[in-house]
Amino acid sequence: MAETDPAARPESISQPYDRPLPAITSLNRRYWDGLLEHRLMLQRCQLCGRHWHPAGPWCPFCWSREHAWTQVSGRGRVSSWVVFHQPYFRAFADDVPYHVAEIELDEGPRLLSTLVGVPNDEISLGLQVDVFFDDVTEGLTLPRFKVIRP
Repeated sequence: MAETDPAARPESISQPYDRPLPAITSLNRRYWDGLLEHRLMLQRCQLCGRHWHPAGPWCPFCWSREHAWTQVSGRGRVSSWVVFHQPYFRAFADDVPYHVAEIELDEGPRLLSTLVGVPNDEISLGLQVDVFFDDVTEGLTLPRFKVIRP
């Protein structure tokens, strides 16, 4: 992991992160390690060449077990979203209404995330986005997305 100047870290790192944490396993650890390095890493099949997410032991398209972790562009588009008007987790109560967006990456896989700096009523199908790495703790970075403005 690259060294980061503590003065350059986002203020959120100094705040306690009280939201649900991801389950990091031996299958998906490279994905989460990549995010810490500000790189979006996905598995790519060595046989058919397709990327997939979430991580798994074999390609969901051709069933090959030959794959490698590769960095992807982080660019994509909103393929779906939902705006929550009640908190399903107490930690999100102050954010209501909040959204969760499905992002279809240029490489094909879809990720669930949030959009940064976009009001809920301005989210639209096909909205072009680019990944943003949110360092929420010393050991956890989340992928969020910013709108690509023309």
